[in-house]
Amino acid sequence: MKSLDLNCDLGEGFGVYQVGDDEQLLQYVTSANVACGFHAGDPSTMAKTVRLAVASGVSVGAHPSLADLQGFGRREMVVSPAEVYDAVAYQLGALKAIAKAAGTSVRHVKAHGALYNMAAKNEQLAEAISRAVKDVDSSLVFYAPAGTLSVTVARDVGLRVLCEVFGDRTYQDDGTITPRKLPRAMIASLDESVAQVKNMLQDGFVRSLSGREIPIEADTLCIHGDQPGAVSFVKGLREALIAAGVTLSAPSSTSH
Repeated sequence: MKSLDLNCDLGEGFGVYQVGDDEQLLQYVTSANVACGFHAGDPSTMAKTVRLAVASGVSVGAHPSLADLQGFGRREMVVSPAEVYDAVAYQLGALKAIAKAAGTSVRHVKAHGALYNMAAKNEQLAEAISRAVKDVDSSLVFYAPAGTLSVTVARDVGLRVLCEVFGDRTYQDDGTITPRKLPRAMIASLDESVAQVKNMLQDGFVRSLSGREIPIEADTLCIHGDQPGAVSFVKGLREALIAAGVTLSAPSSTSH
């Protein structure tokens, strides 16, 4: 079976507020998407998360968002492509500096929450994100939701793209993940999650909530660290994938 990157959104606390058990989760993932201050994270949290990732041998990536601490970056906003470009460049620059100070480097970028979802359906926003990433550092790998505009646009801009899928989210008939506000958006059963991921890797499809087989390309698998029981969930999923012959590894860096 193919190789797969296992990524998780981390560093999503700020100040005295902590979200998820980053140190435990880093034992089981291969890539960490580090919040850059706009939806969560602050300089100290970012630095701590990067240091933990380095100590765990986990690849560091930036997780830029719309400026929305109150809504955790999950609220759609009216923003121009220029504003998105500037916000992504700003957040990426901040994490690159912190990573350099910690003796490592940022290897990939994945947009967060509403920005991630909006760009998947809006070509101008997708291009703004991709161009910001390329202009800051064209060697960065870009994580984008499989089967969406974000993948196509990023490749056209010249970025190396990994198609992202989810093991803890259900899918709609159009190939997008089920919005959190709808019933059955999350997959709590480990067995159900393992079966979904195996279908993606072995057969190239995901079964939607209505039962349709949706073609899908899977390069990197996201696990949400802020869900109840996230550590045991990702541990079990990792063990099941390895037992099925999947090689878990972060993407190698690229250069232009």
